[in-house]
Amino acid sequence: MMGKYSIGVDFGTLSGRAVMVDVQTGEELASSTFEYPHAVMDEALPDGTPLGPDWALEDPQDYLDVFSHTIPDVLAQTHVSPDDVIGIGVDFTACTVLPVKLDGTPLCFLEQFKSNPHAYVKLWKHHAAQDKANKLNEIAEARGEKWLSRYGGKISSEWAIPKLWQILDEAPDVYDAMDCFVEATDWVIWQLTGKKTRNSCTAGYKAIWHKRDGYPSDEFFKALDPRLEHVVDEKLSRTIKTLGSKAGEITEEAARLTGLRVGTAVAVGNVDAHVCVPAVKIDGPGKMLAIMGTSTCHMLLGTEEKQVPGMCGVVEDGILPGFYGYEAGQSCVGDHFAWFIENCLTAEYVADAKTKGINIHKYLRQKAEKLRPGESGLVALDWWNGNRSVLVDVDLTGVILGMTLLTKPEEIYRALIEATAYGTRTIIEAFRNSGVPVNEFYAAGGIAEKDPMTMQIYADIINMPIKISGSSQGPALGSAIFGAVAAGKDRGGYDSIFEAGSVMGKLKDTIYTPIPENAAIYDKLFAEYKKLHDYFGRGANDVMKRLKNIKKEVVASK
Repeated sequence: MMGKYSIGVDFGTLSGRAVMVDVQTGEELASSTFEYPHAVMDEALPDGTPLGPDWALEDPQDYLDVFSHTIPDVLAQTHVSPDDVIGIGVDFTACTVLPVKLDGTPLCFLEQFKSNPHAYVKLWKHHAAQDKANKLNEIAEARGEKWLSRYGGKISSEWAIPKLWQILDEAPDVYDAMDCFVEATDWVIWQLTGKKTRNSCTAGYKAIWHKRDGYPSDEFFKALDPRLEHVVDEKLSRTIKTLGSKAGEITEEAARLTGLRVGTAVAVGNVDAHVCVPAVKIDGPGKMLAIMGTSTCHMLLGTEEKQVPGMCGVVEDGILPGFYGYEAGQSCVGDHFAWFIENCLTAEYVADAKTKGINIHKYLRQKAEKLRPGESGLVALDWWNGNRSVLVDVDLTGVILGMTLLTKPEEIYRALIEATAYGTRTIIEAFRNSGVPVNEFYAAGGIAEKDPMTMQIYADIINMPIKISGSSQGPALGSAIFGAVAAGKDRGGYDSIFEAGSVMGKLKDTIYTPIPENAAIYDKLFAEYKKLHDYFGRGANDVMKRLKNIKKEVVASK
């Protein structure tokens, strides 16, 4: 029998990548990356139209170009016949959304809207709708909307409704001209299948949808703005497809674009973090996955819906079918370490690393590795970019405590790494205290793969063994797994995501195990972190916010 293959396409912030995977073994045979020609537009549109502060837009043409470049490339690299590619899955950063016409044409493709920023894709990190998010949260709280607690008490400016409301408020002509407001992951699936579908993951985590209760009421939307009263029926959709189901099949047009065969199965769209779960063989509750990069996303399955303080959402079927998917996160992890290296190192350290011929990150790690837990006398808070979980407060800032004239750069660097691990432990404890078990811990992403020191520190601080993803392309592998399930057993794939994940998912042999004496010291340090966390983060001392306000006043008066 000839081999059968599935393709996973992972759309990131600056590029998209495709991976060809053997369905029977999970082996990744080839990958291909395409950088978006328009990148992130945060200052101006291509024609020079300026953008305001906190804008982040993209051009959907770049996403089509990812398909037309990367899929033919992995086919060419592997010499796999398109006849043997049984399925394709796609994941995307979210909430990344765009206004389109009834046939799926993005408004920014139309001449009359080419110069209107609101006609383009609003990337996940578009924060210019923060005022709308604030107002939405205020109104939802005043009305006692019960769904608010499923999102840790706050809807983010990154999510669909604030972004859509911003269009209505600032560009009503764009709002009126759009027939649908769709997640980019659903839009690219639409381009492949000719069918509009909406997936349960983005609907649940980013558009306030609930499997049993649906969307918030028309009355709630009317309370935001009378023009939004029927927004769900006018611009969104009440038809939601579960992850693991089939969205449709490759059309003739999509076959020309990608080189795949007409009729190839296409999975329902997904989100980059959530799609990683089956890629590390997680198949049930109590197993947390941390995807560690510039920030960290924590995914967890549960068997019932619980309210957990400061979580980013709980969605039935939101990660894997049949479970409640929980999400939490830390907004500053790798960014944190990079900031320190770029801004706080002495010339001697940089010169010494150069002389030794090693990368400055590696040089600093070698020094930090020699330190024992507690040796530096430092403890830090990991809020350099605000706090996503469990305090849900973007106005919190960083702290390092315990410095003296003898404090060395490697001690601060290690304290910052420890701070992010304390942040993860805080999230784990919030879940456990709310009745959602966390019994196992998995890690994926650049830090998990490349930084043994950090992973050992995490294992010691959370006091749990840590298993590491076996793929450097976790999301793309996850998407390929969903593609194999969309194809089904009859075509050589799988009928369940759990079966597919058990065969195609992969873990490294490396497991980081807690060192008991380190864990004991970190318990003491974590108790100090917790005191600082609650003191500065829960309102006992709002000094961080007062400092921010003074800064704003001074900057404004310059």
